Amino acid sequence: MEWRPVPRSIDADRGTRPAGSLAAYVWRMSGGHQLGLGALALAVAALAMAPLELQRRLVNEALGEGDLALLARLGTVYLGVVVATALGKFALRMYQGWLAESAVLATRSQLARLHARREAGAEEDGQAVAIIDREVDQLGGFVGEGPSSFVVNAGMLAAIVGYMLVVQPIVAAVGLAVLLPQAVLVPLLQRRVNRAMQTRVRLLRELGDRVAEEGGGDRAVLARLQQHLRRIYDNRLGIYALKYGMKAATNLLTNSAPLSILLVGGFLVIEGRTTVGVVVAFLSGLQRLEDPLRELLNAYRLAAQARVRHDMIVRWT
Repeated sequence: MEWRPVPRSIDADRGTRPAGSLAAYVWRMSGGHQLGLGALALAVAALAMAPLELQRRLVNEALGEGDLALLARLGTVYLGVVVATALGKFALRMYQGWLAESAVLATRSQLARLHARREAGAEEDGQAVAIIDREVDQLGGFVGEGPSSFVVNAGMLAAIVGYMLVVQPIVAAVGLAVLLPQAVLVPLLQRRVNRAMQTRVRLLRELGDRVAEEGGGDRAVLARLQQHLRRIYDNRLGIYALKYGMKAATNLLTNSAPLSILLVGGFLVIEGRTTVGVVVAFLSGLQRLEDPLRELLNAYRLAAQARVRHDMIVRWT
């Protein structure tokens, strides 16, 4: 029998029409399900801390003391945590996908009905196709993933950072001092990227009008068209410079963090002030920090883009 999932029921007149703000739209599309997503996201985040302590105990206690029974017990617990984390992430992703696709289905249905009632020309039809196709798809995706992605990644960051600070504050502080500048640098650069992207959208929309004017063959019109095309070119290269510069800076900071842990942690091990297991756990912790930090910054970027798309749909309706 073919599996046919049932979409979430959303009121056709109230729930599917874009609300006055992105937050109101998300709530109308998902309602109390966001609370369920948040609880599941926090449970997944809590599991992220367990492997760090298990790694520390495996190295210091099981391997350090040659205890095979303890090695087997800790290994079994570790495997259980890995399986539970994988199942939790699968359930979270499916829950997010169900809400996202339900929002897309409901919003597309409502916008299609609104467009069918209008007497639209070719230009209006083109805008309707673009909005109902691409814009709604990306906006609906934010309904499912946006808020819960922020919760799970913020929770993972808090759990891992808290563990590291409790176990060895000095090593943790050094590693975080290298990673956390990303939290300041990336939003600053991302705001500039967002402004450049908005300019790009405006320039591309104006391009169609200028191409229509080109049909007359007037040299002045052609000259203005060339100037406009050059502005699009300059804008795109500016976006590349910001995006790739931001990526290079974050890569530099990310790759410097393990070196700082090895140097400071190694010094403390030699001085007898910490253990090899702590250094191993912290190296793993830094790797685990990179993904949620990157995803958290990406969630900020997606929220800004979703807000722009929502505003555009509201103006169209």
